[in-house]
Amino acid sequence: MPDQTRVVGPGPAERTVVTEQGKVLEVPAEWELLPPGDAGLTRRVKAAGPSWTVKEKKGRRTFSRGVWAPAERIARIRAELEAERSTESYAKRRAADAARREKKQAEYVEDFGGAVLQFLDFAPEYAELAERLSVAVTAHATPVGSGTVARTERIPIEQRAESAVIAWMRHQTTAYDNMKIPRVKGKRREVRRMLAARSRLLLESYRQGRAVDPATCPLQRALIASAPENPF
Repeated sequence: MPDQTRVVGPGPAERTVVTEQGKVLEVPAEWELLPPGDAGLTRRVKAAGPSWTVKEKKGRRTFSRGVWAPAERIARIRAELEAERSTESYAKRRAADAARREKKQAEYVEDFGGAVLQFLDFAPEYAELAERLSVAVTAHATPVGSGTVARTERIPIEQRAESAVIAWMRHQTTAYDNMKIPRVKGKRREVRRMLAARSRLLLESYRQGRAVDPATCPLQRALIASAPENPF
């Protein structure tokens, strides 16, 4: 049914797809697969008529595998888009868009770093340590496309900052990444909760201004270890 727009999965053979109902369809002979990567071209091809968008789910993530559409349509729209993109006005618009994105990103990085510092709330004698931790967490969590909790707008920035700190500490100050966790439903979540509780206890020591031995503190050791990779 090439006259119907669909979301499909990869088929069992070349030039086949599987519908959401599990039916295997052959791709029309005059169609070709537009690979992912050019969002503007993909949007225009899909808007111009029926197409089959191929998506593949692996674990909890869904990956785009491209869009099947008439080869003539793809070639025509690609040529139109290339001509449009070669103009000076398009180049200026792209430069302006990039500048706006960079400005917005810089502002978000600054706001997020401030939210991290607010969550840490270390005692004055540990202010320098709080700043180093804020920089490390922010550098890891805020890059565009990183897929971290810091990039979601579904929760307040204060909650994002808290989650980012706990996630950074889980990976940097515990043995989580090397743990062999049984494949039992809820077990990984249980382990993460346990490690989060340990991280919160450690953070509380710094909030209360308690004496902490830098040589044995996993947080200070992690910050020293990651310092050469710190982009700021």
